[in-house]
Amino acid sequence: MTVSVTAIPMLADNYSWLLKDSGTGKLGIVDPAEAAPAIAAIEAAGGRLDVIFLTHHHGDHIDGAPELKTKYGAKIVGNAGDAHRLPKLDIAVQEGDYVPFGAANARVIATPGHTIGHIAYYFGDGGLLFCGDTMFSLGCGKLFEGTAEDMYESLQKFAELPKETLVCAGHEYTQSNAKFALFVDPQNAALQARAAQVAQLRGEGKATLPVTLGVEMASNPFLRALDAASLKRLRTAKDHFS
Repeated sequence: MTVSVTAIPMLADNYSWLLKDSGTGKLGIVDPAEAAPAIAAIEAAGGRLDVIFLTHHHGDHIDGAPELKTKYGAKIVGNAGDAHRLPKLDIAVQEGDYVPFGAANARVIATPGHTIGHIAYYFGDGGLLFCGDTMFSLGCGKLFEGTAEDMYESLQKFAELPKETLVCAGHEYTQSNAKFALFVDPQNAALQARAAQVAQLRGEGKATLPVTLGVEMASNPFLRALDAASLKRLRTAKDHFS
């Protein structure tokens, strides 16, 4: 594995992600909501920061970026089409681009839905997916700007990745998402097992992320929407919760 990852808790329930390339020692960070916890993690990891990866423009994903850039001289990467809503970009990207990171590359995936300009980063070497607020464990992001169709297409792009991929989402929402997931898919044994695991982890004060994409494919109702029975339950649940 060339790229390793460490979760950095921020704000009430955010995660930023610290990346390290084992070959070069380069450090990167994904979606720094605030500077102080990021700086503490960066200093503990060696005191350098090379790249700041941004998934979308919401403040709880970008507010720490300007201070980190000033302190470490890191390059900021973000969606070219959303540059007007992001801190000044050094590397403006779009779907299909690759961002070099040490010996690895991050593939840019356009994932509109939560916001129009949302993107994700996939590191094939290391098997890491940084999906921001497009997908959470056992759930998906709110549709602030995009449509349900946008979100569905975005999630299908994730479903095509290797099942051993580690999903690194932007928030610790898993336990609350599990309640909805169990409502719409109560007979799903994989979901029941994941919900029990999540309850234990949270009871011990531990994170539920990252999680493998394979687990999500088996338990996340929004990744199981192609299944006719699951889709029917989702529609029923939408009416119940609206």
